[in-house]
Amino acid sequence: MPDWNEVLREIQDHKLESPLDAVRRQYLNKLSEKTDRNVIAYYSGWLNAARPSPVFVINDEDKNAFMATIHKLERNKGLDLILHTPGGDLAAAESLVDYLRQMFGTNIRAIVPQLAMSAGTMIACACKKIIMGKQSNLGPIDPQFNGVPANGVIAEFNQAIEEIKKDPATIPLWQSIIGKYHPSFLGSCQHAILWSKQIVAEWLRTGMFDGEDAEEKIRKIIEGLSDSETTYNHARHIHVEKLEKLGLRIEKMEEDDDLQDLVLTVHHTYMHTFAMSPALKIVENHRGEAMIRMGEKPQ
Repeated sequence: MPDWNEVLREIQDHKLESPLDAVRRQYLNKLSEKTDRNVIAYYSGWLNAARPSPVFVINDEDKNAFMATIHKLERNKGLDLILHTPGGDLAAAESLVDYLRQMFGTNIRAIVPQLAMSAGTMIACACKKIIMGKQSNLGPIDPQFNGVPANGVIAEFNQAIEEIKKDPATIPLWQSIIGKYHPSFLGSCQHAILWSKQIVAEWLRTGMFDGEDAEEKIRKIIEGLSDSETTYNHARHIHVEKLEKLGLRIEKMEEDDDLQDLVLTVHHTYMHTFAMSPALKIVENHRGEAMIRMGEKPQ
């Protein structure tokens, strides 16, 4: 399969009206032919962006795109879901997984060519297995509120309580710090943490480990992906070896050279699309049906 530069030359040499679309869909279809499964690519262009956009993250609008791309697919073939996303809204991710499972049951594999972070990691955990390469990463699943980590908020409150008990003179200092949060914020953080853990645990129980006595394994996975004391930062990139040690069912791309070549070529076509067009997010199936969110043309 062609590499990054060869894909670029193929796009540049293409005679069709939309060479980016044509080349991208050509290799997405080749991947489906290789696996004999439905393929849907869910790609966000956040890595190519000069500034953030709400379009980049997982949101409720995405379900419309999946409805359009799933229509007329042969459901009995299952789904390979290619994920490249920074994450997004927890409720939207939960709703999307519910829809995908209604369409394909649990016959869903996640393919992560590079990054599926936060809520993207959660969606990957809802699949039967996760296909990753040496370059692929998932991320922590601890919830965020406008970039503020829920675990960090709770830790800050607990630290305030302990330090005030030891030295009441620190009350003015902690008032200025804690005062930036509205009264119900702590409760919202606690609920979000519990919510994210519960739904991922249920997805693992009914998907990846269906029919197994895997409660201890699930607990280890949830704690490993959500404990900010060990992940340190929500942007932490977690590699394949660590994910395998946690107990996730990972299939390595390197074990199938043809699959690896196809997945990486598909990935190159999407990254070139974001670099060379105003596309911000693409949801697209192997038959060429797609929903593409556009923004300003890159300079």
